[in-house]
Amino acid sequence: MHNLALIEEKFKEFYKNITLASSELLIPVNLSLLHHMKLLYFHSPWNKDQSLTRYFQLIESSGKLTLINEDFVVWIVPENAHQIPLTYTVIALNYPEGPKLELIFSAAGVYNTSPTVLRVLEKFLYEIQENEEYLKKIR
Repeated sequence: MHNLALIEEKFKEFYKNITLASSELLIPVNLSLLHHMKLLYFHSPWNKDQSLTRYFQLIESSGKLTLINEDFVVWIVPENAHQIPLTYTVIALNYPEGPKLELIFSAAGVYNTSPTVLRVLEKFLYEIQENEEYLKKIR
């Protein structure tokens, strides 16, 4: 079972510094990113295995959604920044000693829609999982 207290503590640590996050960790969703990730096509050719999005435990709390599985912890946090809807998505690898932050992306304005946020999330999860599998092979 997941240590929900530790997961919440790590979220607070990650989220407290979200505005201070380096450009490597905080990625804005925009047209350029969607094009680079090949997400502008109706049928996305990059992921035939949809298992990444099937097996998450969902925890809804005041102000955020938390998605947890054996590999990842994801927090989806909607906000309003100067009357513009904004969603931060925080992705961490799920380790027994606690989540390890991988990246944060933000979607604002026209990019702040559920389908867009979820497709970007799925793509990042796929890429992180591919990288982790490669790192395990070369160790």
